[in-house]
Amino acid sequence: MFKKIFSKKKKENLDKGLEKTKQSFFNKLSKAVAGKSKVDDEVLDELEEVLITSDVGVDTTLKIIDRIEKRVAKDKYLGVSELNQILREEIAALLAEQEKKEEQTFTPENTKPYVIMVVGVNGVGKTTTIGKLAHKFTEEGKKVMLGAADTFRAAAVDQLQIWADRVGVPIVKQKMGSDPASVVFDTLQSAKANDIDVVLIDTAGRLHNKINLMNELSKIKKVMQKIVPEAPHEILLVLDGSTGQNAFEQAKQFTKATDVNALAVTKLDGTAKGGVVIGISDQFSIPVKYIGVGEKVEDLQDFDKFEFVDSFFKES
Repeated sequence: MFKKIFSKKKKENLDKGLEKTKQSFFNKLSKAVAGKSKVDDEVLDELEEVLITSDVGVDTTLKIIDRIEKRVAKDKYLGVSELNQILREEIAALLAEQEKKEEQTFTPENTKPYVIMVVGVNGVGKTTTIGKLAHKFTEEGKKVMLGAADTFRAAAVDQLQIWADRVGVPIVKQKMGSDPASVVFDTLQSAKANDIDVVLIDTAGRLHNKINLMNELSKIKKVMQKIVPEAPHEILLVLDGSTGQNAFEQAKQFTKATDVNALAVTKLDGTAKGGVVIGISDQFSIPVKYIGVGEKVEDLQDFDKFEFVDSFFKES
């Protein structure tokens, strides 16, 4: 498995990254329960609105409300002062149930080269996420290579080259407009020849024609498998957390277009929409593996549900 060491520094970064989300959520929550002493139907209606407007998503919100209703029925009396703790417990329990569904056959420790195909619309932080992942794996002592298969956008290859130089890893690229599958073929051949541990492949982020996108990603996968039969081991979808419900829509579209088996949610530090991570983690049977909580290279963190919920509900 990936290392999941949650240092004090990482926890502080997570707390700071979720500050806007937390403030917004608790401001709404305190207004919702003002003047109330116990959790009743009216409070639950208000809570439902708070969760939905915090981008948790309708389906996940209804699950959370249902769980709290059961707690109220069982305990007969619950004061609003306990609501914070109850919410924390029920959201953590809900996400823990999802965790049981998340299994991963391949890991970078037992597969070489471990191939990650990174997908997502332009502007979500895809290239930056690749650069930060390259840094993470390099810090773990792995040999990393980048493949610049987003050959349709002029800036994409240049941006990836900047990250390759910054992190100190090799990159395989061709001129703009080249066949992406050809870039992938060259990348994996080079990775095998150079005993590379992890390969990160950037792909085009166009969603305007889903058929083209689907065909292109399918072609890339077929070419990969000529060199590395099980590749890609991971199809990582990058979502911009600051877009809230739009991130849900992107997840739906991409999961239809290709076999996404991991998610990264970026840009959580600049938004009050961090609740979207709870909804996405619950609604898709795909693990959220990484979250972006800042611009620094170390601010792409392994997603730990319980640390996330703890930071979300941490009292200032």
